[in-house]
Amino acid sequence: MYDLSDEDFKRLYSYMQDKFGIDLSRKKPLIVSRLSSILEKMGYRDFHSYVSDILKREDQEMLTTLLNKLTTNYTYFMREESHFDYLENVVLPELAKKHARDKVLSIWSAGCSSGEEPYNISMYLLEYFGKLPGKWDTRILATDISHNVLSKAANPRYPEESLEKLPKSWKNKYFVPLGDGFYTVTEALRKNVIFRPFNLMEPIHFKRDFDLIFCRNVMIYFDQATKDALVKRFYDVTYPEGHLFIGHSEGLTKQTCPYQYIKPAIYKKEA
Repeated sequence: MYDLSDEDFKRLYSYMQDKFGIDLSRKKPLIVSRLSSILEKMGYRDFHSYVSDILKREDQEMLTTLLNKLTTNYTYFMREESHFDYLENVVLPELAKKHARDKVLSIWSAGCSSGEEPYNISMYLLEYFGKLPGKWDTRILATDISHNVLSKAANPRYPEESLEKLPKSWKNKYFVPLGDGFYTVTEALRKNVIFRPFNLMEPIHFKRDFDLIFCRNVMIYFDQATKDALVKRFYDVTYPEGHLFIGHSEGLTKQTCPYQYIKPAIYKKEA
């Protein structure tokens, strides 16, 4: 196990905070345990030279490896199920009414990890809008800072246990068994998600604003100021009466949150 000095620890967590908004100031043991194998693999003798290279070189491959090691990408289908109930019963009927003419939805899964969330949302979209007249564009944007998880999301391989909470009919309709207890998604589901790399610390400039933003269990890594600034950026690109869904373990400060609180982890931009 490598030794991480307080000075190098501070250099590394300050850099992660400034560049990615990730607060690791109380995670020294985690950093040491998760990165020691990387240092050994890359031939570093100590943390000092590794941290110096991270800061000076800003090598994309090194940064990707660093992010993959220090952020946990644990997710599954139907996570925080109450969100999907609200999506199905409230949000989708509202969107069907709002977009009756243009038939184009604008939904963003921000911090999509290995793809379970955007594919899960897509199932609801295809089920609901597939029954309505006309051809609807239900494609959603899914972004993550990690190129590694985006690659997994675009070519998914999910263990059977991550599908357990899905209705059996959906499992049969939207998944293809790969053998060895793993599944991938059907072509129809794959076509409904557009994966893109994106750092949530950057200004948000997409072609259009959003009717719905999912950003769940991403802000747990952020301090309050970073979280407040990100929510404000989300608000600025949300259509009036659009929604923001966050993780149940992430609270927003009432005094600073521009959205209207609807119910736990669900917010709305007033008309």
